[in-house]
Amino acid sequence: MKIIISNTSGVPIYEQIKEQIKSSILSGEIEENQLLPSLRQLARELKISVLTTTRAYTELEQEGYVTNVQGKGCYVLGRGSELIREQLLRDIEENLSAAIKSARRAEVSEEDLVKMLKILMEDEGYE
Repeated sequence: MKIIISNTSGVPIYEQIKEQIKSSILSGEIEENQLLPSLRQLARELKISVLTTTRAYTELEQEGYVTNVQGKGCYVLGRGSELIREQLLRDIEENLSAAIKSARRAEVSEEDLVKMLKILMEDEGYE
């Protein structure tokens, strides 16, 4: 897992860490039940405070992406987790909404838009 932090982005470091881990979980790059780096290890690698990594992991746990097993570490929850499913559904809705707005600007009919979606679904092997 590669995390890149920026001091100039205006986004708090813990938030950058949280979002990058969340993105890796949702994309499948980090798999279910995978152990995340320890708080100290991640802080050392990123040259930041352990408090910062603790806050990122705590928020990931509160949002349902990971679980902290006392004395063992922080593990990724399965994609079956209801909170992860909700996040994925929200991502789908946002992407479809953006596609609809683009279709309106391009004056694509609803029928043609649905046809495009079906073709893309077939191309991706979605059944």
